[in-house]
Amino acid sequence: MIQITKKILKDIFKKKEEGKYYKKYESGLLLVIGGGEFYSGSPALSALAALRTGCNVTQILAPKRAADIIASFSPNLAAYPLDGNNLGEKHLPTLLSMTESAKVLAKGNVAVVIGGGAGRSEETKKVLLEYLSKIDIPAVIDASAIMAVGDDPEVIRGKRFLITPQTFEFFVLTKREIYKLSHPEKQKAVLEEAKRLQTTILLKEKPDIISDGKEIALNKAGTPYMSAGGTGDVLAGVCGALLARGIEPFLAAQVGVYLTCKAGELAAGKLKDSLLATDVIEAIPEVLY
Repeated sequence: MIQITKKILKDIFKKKEEGKYYKKYESGLLLVIGGGEFYSGSPALSALAALRTGCNVTQILAPKRAADIIASFSPNLAAYPLDGNNLGEKHLPTLLSMTESAKVLAKGNVAVVIGGGAGRSEETKKVLLEYLSKIDIPAVIDASAIMAVGDDPEVIRGKRFLITPQTFEFFVLTKREIYKLSHPEKQKAVLEEAKRLQTTILLKEKPDIISDGKEIALNKAGTPYMSAGGTGDVLAGVCGALLARGIEPFLAAQVGVYLTCKAGELAAGKLKDSLLATDVIEAIPEVLY
């Protein structure tokens, strides 16, 4: 059993060498796929969190209305508009093409966060599932993408994916109801399902449970005030940034959840019930440095 502590951050976030020239994309390029007619903020939160975690560049691929809104949030965000109000099958060639271009551009230092705000229509779930079945880059599967994978979990088997469910999404993914179980029983279920699916699962709990099917790690950091909407998108973005810099999913999940939750603790110490997801993002540098 691994107990996550602040030491895990020191092992990843090391001071850059003075006098050395660092190129763009050495710390990764993160694609963020999601958003829809109603939820436009989700991809923006993931992208901003990734940038604060040290990711060099983020590219958001979203339906046009969401992309246009996101592009106005910050000059740091690049948002590519996909025709229409929601993700659909017609977008699959563009998503795959831009993924291949990102791999070349970043020389392999690339990952994707997928699902936030995308919605749960059958067409959207189908395109998310097809996209995941065809890519060979690391991915954080969140929100609507978890609902899609629940229709055919085999597409994730053996890939460098990190899935970030809460208990209901865990049920959709695995068909196992665990919310009434004790914490040790939940740990066992997460371990078993990660092993069965040959993937990494981060169950958002108290404490959070992470497993790659071989080991279990627990994160006790965090605060009840992180129940604010959007903090899950922040977590996805932080984990995505770590995947993009080449960190394996099991370690990325541990680092990502600890960093996000410590940032949440700092922000909540000042703001309590006024905490917003953006406050967690802005607290990330305080945790790191």
